[in-house]
Amino acid sequence: MTTPAPAAEPLLDWTAAAQIAARLARPGATAPRDELDALVAGLRAAAGDAVGHVLEVTGMEPAAARAAGGGFGDVHVVDRAGWTRANAQSMRAMTDPVMTAIATDVPATSAAARLAGAAEVGGLLALLSGRVLGQFDPYGADHAPGYGRLLLVAPNVLQVERALGLRPRDFRLWVCLHEQTHALQFATAPWLADHLVGRIGDLLHGVTASATAMTRAPLRQKVAVVGRTVLRAARGELVTPLDGVLGPEQRRELEEVTAVMALLEGHADVMMDAVGPRVVRSVRTIRARFEKRRDGEGAPALDVVLRRVLGMDAKLAQYRDGAAFVRAVEERVGRDGLNAVWSAPGHLPSAREIADPRAWVRRVHG
Repeated sequence: MTTPAPAAEPLLDWTAAAQIAARLARPGATAPRDELDALVAGLRAAAGDAVGHVLEVTGMEPAAARAAGGGFGDVHVVDRAGWTRANAQSMRAMTDPVMTAIATDVPATSAAARLAGAAEVGGLLALLSGRVLGQFDPYGADHAPGYGRLLLVAPNVLQVERALGLRPRDFRLWVCLHEQTHALQFATAPWLADHLVGRIGDLLHGVTASATAMTRAPLRQKVAVVGRTVLRAARGELVTPLDGVLGPEQRRELEEVTAVMALLEGHADVMMDAVGPRVVRSVRTIRARFEKRRDGEGAPALDVVLRRVLGMDAKLAQYRDGAAFVRAVEERVGRDGLNAVWSAPGHLPSAREIADPRAWVRRVHG
């Protein structure tokens, strides 16, 4: 009788990553209990109110059945530690299939190495936890395709509306309009979540191969790669955390994944403003003040460099490139024509088409 081979050890200790992230995450803005209760209730109400507005303004029709409450996912109002735990779970769900395959192709990792990886991921999640207002997560809950969970980070919403002097009810609804647009994207295109996992899996395979080669490189070479990345960020160049280990093929794959993410973020940004002042009275004020915050106006130099090294500037570029694509396509074929992007994976824009919307219109609409 043949004895089955032992299962490969996971490359990263996700339980430890979640614990480290939750421990390192700072609590953020605080308030008296009655104010916090009102904040949570207000965010939940805004999440529900946003659904009808998003359906009306986008003209999209969800393929997945909506929940009895009228949404596309469970609504969770969380603190920063809760956000990190949810994202560790989601990241594990997204990467487990490819990580299992990778584990059979790379040298066995020690418990210390897996814990070191957990510390890196946990530290990154803790840093990011103070910068996220809301997030639609299609991977972290056991639901049918097109249905996920909406995470709203209460202390961050409170902190931003205070810092920018915004009307709380308007700002909370504005944030939820963005996130419910994301939820509608995945409900309209139930294949989208698996499509992204596949593309990201291909990218991870390539990055892991490059990273494995880098681990065998001399220490001087490793330090030089890290140093160049930080220096580029300090000079104001757009960098991502993967820059040091990407080869030409991986860069192309990253560009295609980024194109899809640009579509998702840009589309949500355009739609959240398209509801107009009839729904969000101070929408123009919110957008103007929020854009200044995004640009880091008045932020300490160290914070700006850190944001670039973490890839936050790359994320901001996605919002703007994607929004420009959405507006340009709508000018040519209208909102119904734009909605063809959700009909099939082949209708998603490529990296070249994000920069040249007319090319997408010609390919999809002739």
